[in-house]
Parts: sequence; C-alpha cells; structure tokens
Amino acid sequence: MGEISTFFITWWPWILFSLFCLVTLIQLIYYIVFFRRVAFFKPTVKEKSQTHPVSIIVCARDEANNLTRYLPGVLVQTYPTTHELIVVNHNSQDETRYLLDEFKKTFKNLQAINLEQEALGIPGKKYPLSIGIKEAKHEILLLTDADCVPASEFWLQKMQDAYHDGVEIVLGYGAYNKKPGILNKLIRFETFHSALQYMSFALAGLPYMGVGRNLSYKRELFFRTKGFSSINHVASGDDDLFINQVATKHNVNVVLDPDAFTLSEPKRRFGDWIRQKNRHYSTGKFYKPVHKFLLGLYSTSHFLLYPLFALCLVFFDWRLTLAVFGLRFIWQAVVYFNAMKKMNEKDLFFWWWILDIWMFIHYFIFAPSLWRKPNKNWN
Repeated sequence: MGEISTFFITWWPWILFSLFCLVTLIQLIYYIVFFRRVAFFKPTVKEKSQTHPVSIIVCARDEANNLTRYLPGVLVQTYPTTHELIVVNHNSQDETRYLLDEFKKTFKNLQAINLEQEALGIPGKKYPLSIGIKEAKHEILLLTDADCVPASEFWLQKMQDAYHDGVEIVLGYGAYNKKPGILNKLIRFETFHSALQYMSFALAGLPYMGVGRNLSYKRELFFRTKGFSSINHVASGDDDLFINQVATKHNVNVVLDPDAFTLSEPKRRFGDWIRQKNRHYSTGKFYKPVHKFLLGLYSTSHFLLYPLFALCLVFFDWRLTLAVFGLRFIWQAVVYFNAMKKMNEKDLFFWWWILDIWMFIHYFIFAPSLWRKPNKNWN
C-alpha cells in the first residue's frame, strides 16, 4: 500500500501534465486541421458567373412587429433576375395577415400563404416551411427568419452566387446586432464560435449543420430526400438536422462575405437566451455519429483544458505548463483574429481570451440540453 502511495505521489504530477498535453494537442489539431479553413478562407473563383431565379422563404407566427421592421430589407434586394418572396403566415393571431396584404400592394413579388391550422404530430415550423417550399416557383431556395434582416441589399446576389456545378447547399452566417453589455458579447461570441465550427467542418468535407437565419438549398434536394419526414417529431432541426442528413463533402459551399450576412436582434435577458440555446442544442443527439464524436471530442477537450492548466501550474513546472498552453494560445489568437475579421466580429477580439474561459461555464450550463427532451414550440 505504501509503495502505491509513493508511486502516486511521485508520478501524479507527470500524469496530470501528460493529460494536459494531450488535451492541448487535441485542441491544436482542431485549430490547425479545421478552424484555420475559416480564418484563411478564400472563395473559389468561378469560371463564369450566373444569376439564378430564387425563391426566398420566411415563416412567421405572430411576427407582425418583426415583419414591419425587417421584411423591407428582404424586399428591396438588388437582384438582376427573377426572384420571389414567400411569407408563410402560420396561424398568427396578430396583425400579420393584414400587414402582408399591405406589403403586397407595393411589392408584386411578395406571395403570402396564410395557414390556419396546425399539422398534427409535426411540431415546430417544418410544416409551414414545407408548404412554402412546395409553393416555391424556383429551384434555388433562400431561407431566413422573420426577425432577421440582410446586412446589405446584395445578400440575395452573394448567396446565390455560391452555386456552381455540384453545389446543392449554401451555408451563410447569421450574426446578431452589436449592443452594449456583457450578454451581447456572450451571445455574439457563442454565435461566432458555432459558425467557426460548422463552416470549418463544411470546408473540410464534414458538413453537419446550417442556421435557418441564413441558409440556401435546392428545391429538388428537399423533395429527393423526402424533406423533413424523418425528423418531423422534433420541434427544432428544420435547419441543422436537415442539413446533417442531406449534406455531403461534395454538395456544400459556404459564403463568408459581410454583404451576405443576416442580422438578428439578440436576447436582452440571460434567461431568454438560455432557453433559446437549450432548444437549439437539444437536436445534437440526432446528429450522425461521426459528427457527435468530433464535436464531443472538441467540447470535452475544451472543457478540460483550463482545469488541467490550473492544476499543472500548481503541481507541476509552471514554465513547461505555460509553454504548452502558449502554443494553443498563439494559434487560437491567430485563428480568432482572422476569423472574427471575416465574420465582422472584430470588436470581440479584445475579449476573446476571457470569452474562451467563459466557455468552460458555457458547457456546464448547456451540456444537459443534449439529453433533454426537445421543446414543442418554435417561436
């Protein structure tokens, strides 16, 4: 027994340091293999440019206030060829129907679909979105939400321009408006961090999700893969789970042009944001095994990094510990600086190291949502 205790006391610091080195190595691999793809992204130069007819689809439920503020930004897009905007009014009890009627008087390319019933056994917005896709006249679909506005009048042009031979899905960035306060920084950093992952994985040939705030895919792909039929029982997932099922390493492209971003109003209360993210994260359990493994390995190594770093500083040689930590710190700083610049989140760079430490708490808060039963509501 004494020999075991002596062995443990002698070698425990080295075991601790070895675990820290392993976790740091895993993190470095993700930054070098995956995340650098967004940080140093350069769009492929197309041999020829083509403008495609596009159907923009927005689903709305009691969104009269948001439609008043944000729909004009979708309607006034500068686009040289045919396009339409379909707003699916899903059983709204506010003034949405009458507001859309007023918009139609000015904008002839606006089509309003008024649904007055629920789809039994299909929670969320998959039913209204499916109806919108069915009614769409054009092959390329561009999706956004009622509480989103394009960052520029060239959003439509930039998103459709990402289509070339073989591309069936285009992933865009859905940013949040910049506001004062720490909550705004937490929301925007989490959004940036999520986009860094799903766009990097897509560029590496492992696409696993997109966001409904800024997403495009082909109508034929939707019907060929039977739409949402296999995920209709889940309230969320009309964006990430659908893309997880139908995306391949060959049929996805990403757009990282500030003119092609969308902007949303962030939550103002911490509790509201927690509920929103819990709903989003609850779909992760339905991802493909390879994606769950890669995302889980990254999150676990990220979660363990700072506790192991602190323990090694105390119980091991602090100089070696800082040297190992410094390798990741420098790589992370380079990747974050360039990626934040591309996603127009440069103001977050000053805070990135604090926000990275915050992610340790973030995992504590949101990890239980991976096992929680998905919510039935979609707005």
